Amino acid sequence: MSPSPSSPPTDELAREVDVEELTGAELAECWPLLDADERQRALSLLPRREGEDLFLTRATPEQAELLLGLPADERRAWLRLLPPDDAADLVQHAPPETRGSLLDLLDPVTRREVGGLLAYADDEAGGLMNPHYARLRPQMTVTEAISYLRRYAREHREGPYYAYVLDADQRLVGTVSFRELFAAEPGARIADIMRKELVTVSDDTDQEALSRLFEAHRFLALPVVDGEGRMKGVVTIDDIVEVVQEEATEDIQKMGGTEALDAPYLATDFFTLARKRAGWLAALFLGEMLTATAMGYFQQEIERAVILALFIPLIISSGGNSGSQATTLVIRAMALGEVRLRDWWRVVRRELASGLVLGGILASIGMIRILAWQLMFKPYGEHYMLIACTVAGSLIGVVTFGTLAGSMLPFVLRRLGFDPASASAPFVATLVDVTGLVIYFSVASFVLRGTLL
Repeated sequence: MSPSPSSPPTDELAREVDVEELTGAELAECWPLLDADERQRALSLLPRREGEDLFLTRATPEQAELLLGLPADERRAWLRLLPPDDAADLVQHAPPETRGSLLDLLDPVTRREVGGLLAYADDEAGGLMNPHYARLRPQMTVTEAISYLRRYAREHREGPYYAYVLDADQRLVGTVSFRELFAAEPGARIADIMRKELVTVSDDTDQEALSRLFEAHRFLALPVVDGEGRMKGVVTIDDIVEVVQEEATEDIQKMGGTEALDAPYLATDFFTLARKRAGWLAALFLGEMLTATAMGYFQQEIERAVILALFIPLIISSGGNSGSQATTLVIRAMALGEVRLRDWWRVVRRELASGLVLGGILASIGMIRILAWQLMFKPYGEHYMLIACTVAGSLIGVVTFGTLAGSMLPFVLRRLGFDPASASAPFVATLVDVTGLVIYFSVASFVLRGTLL
């Protein structure tokens, strides 16, 4: 049964759907399920207006893929739909050998603007800003300003959020929201109604700092100015939404124990995907070899009390899990600006207490389990109580160490200038595996000396 026109196709039916039958809205719903050829054909079949709307709502890598799939004589019209900041992003995502030809499709003014944006790093305000914005003069009346903004809105697909008031030297002196503009008297001067308390950013402001400013002030756009206060462009909230998504995706991928992908998962070729995963996986494997070394060091203890080997997975996995929890919490707190380097001692105290409490909880569960199994099946022999105390004491030590190591590693990496997200959960788990064995057999040597050891 084919899906109804009013509902998006499901995964099972996606390949049975003829893209010729889909509207722009339906096509947007099933877009992730289509391959490159189907997307290209679907875009060409849509009415021009619907096709433009669909093209403008796609992510930059998808826009680049669509544009490069078009015949050379059709690319110009589609590329010119984009504002300069989005056009610069598209050129950056295109293969290097095609960038020059794409820039040649732009008109001279836009080409200069895009070229200027490409000179900035793509994670800075200068690389994110749009050089087009609504400009007003302080001496204009409200009626004149509204008339100008109407013309501006007709000429630009991206509507302005605010109007920016510039003096004769292009310095930003104030801002006016549309609500304030329409609420003012028609004959009032812009200089009398504009807001002079400005929040601005420089062109080298990092995108993470930008996202925090948007969150703190709830703005829809932020002006970018140079060192002398001259207006250079605006960064809008839609740019920041994409930035936040990219940053969160990158951090999650790093925390999972892989290099960050430069493209969506399905758009990343197989060998690139394997290469980005293999490096960390090999490093973790080498780290886990230290676990075998540690077990070899305690081989005599294991031979004397084979029963201890039963609890090794329990001990080291508990430490790894607690460390992974701690590092995930701290990395996310750092990303949100909730925790800074100077807060390390506060984090140590909290995680030390957390480790002791969590270790105590797991130790209690472990003791109950050992005593219950002994009561029912008697597998641990006459020294079962000492074995229970060994496991309980080890759990407290390993979980406490895991939480401390997991919480401090992001601070160490940040202090050394690395991305804290590199303190991945698998890396912390590997670190705690080795130390967990040392703690476990050290506690066992102390508690079981003279009995099993």
